[in-house]
Amino acid sequence: MSTRTILVLNPKGGCGKTTLAVSIASFYANQGKSVVLADFDVQASSMEWLQARSEKYPPIVGMAAWKEELHIPKGTEYLIMDAPAAVHGKEVTELVKRAESVVIPVLPSPIDIRAAVHFIHDILLVGRVSRHVTKLAVVANRVRENTLVYHKLQLFLKRLDIPFIATLRDTQNYIRAAERGIGIFEMAPSLVSHDLEQWKSLTRWLNSKRSLSD
Repeated sequence: MSTRTILVLNPKGGCGKTTLAVSIASFYANQGKSVVLADFDVQASSMEWLQARSEKYPPIVGMAAWKEELHIPKGTEYLIMDAPAAVHGKEVTELVKRAESVVIPVLPSPIDIRAAVHFIHDILLVGRVSRHVTKLAVVANRVRENTLVYHKLQLFLKRLDIPFIATLRDTQNYIRAAERGIGIFEMAPSLVSHDLEQWKSLTRWLNSKRSLSD
């Protein structure tokens, strides 16, 4: 059995990489899958999230990949990787080598959009990406809909050569979940019904052949 590998990556700090990574990990854990969450960031936000996680929730194995070599336990079905900020060049290439699918969160701000232009240009030149071995997709994150800057972000993302797969709203639900070491899928459905609806397109892409090597 091969391990499904998913990387959440954007060198721009503060764009919500950890929120996406832990949410994806909890999604698959709640489907009964064997999940490893590898934290490549020295800030260790994913590992702190796991420390807050109660044993009553489905288990997720954490690995501090920023300080030790990544050894995936036998039988792991999903490896979710939380990338650090400020990675460039060879560091990006090495991270991408590990992944079948890369999810890139982008915030609706002029600074983040400009940073995304440069980063996406660079990552499209990485060998595995240019050969369609590793697939990319973009998520608009922490969005307040019906704002001018969000519409500008939408236009930018739709012009890209990679899929724009989801829009996730700016909500306190993600903060509440992070405090408890849980994902959006583990909160009361009545509180997160809108968020769960937004996640459907993201998880649908991850579970489809479109997110895997041609």
